[in-house]
Amino acid sequence: MRQPAIPPVSTSTPRADSAFPRLYVPEEVAAVLGCSAWWVKDRARRRLIPFTRVGRAYRFTGGHLAEIIRMHEARPAFPQQYPAAAHAPKPPTTQPSPPAAVPTTRLRARSPRRARESQFGTAA
Repeated sequence: MRQPAIPPVSTSTPRADSAFPRLYVPEEVAAVLGCSAWWVKDRARRRLIPFTRVGRAYRFTGGHLAEIIRMHEARPAFPQQYPAAAHAPKPPTTQPSPPAAVPTTRLRARSPRRARESQFGTAA
């Protein structure tokens, strides 16, 4: 009798868990990340996140998932520490006097083009 190349899942082998990594489908990865499966598939299609392709399907290992999380991790920026009283406070600056008033002219609207010159030489 022929033995299958890959043992069925129901048979337990001593190293079955360590021999093959668990592969997650995009829906499972999306549930862990809190996003849509479409986002996961789109990022994999554009090769922005690591993945394994089995046939035409995207699959992800635990390592891939951890790397995706690390890739999208944002850390807070460290606030700059200023030395306490390292320099003397600046004296308040005086307000410059406002510039002299510039003479202005009132704008006038132009008359419409149709009123200025008639295209056909007749008045409507």
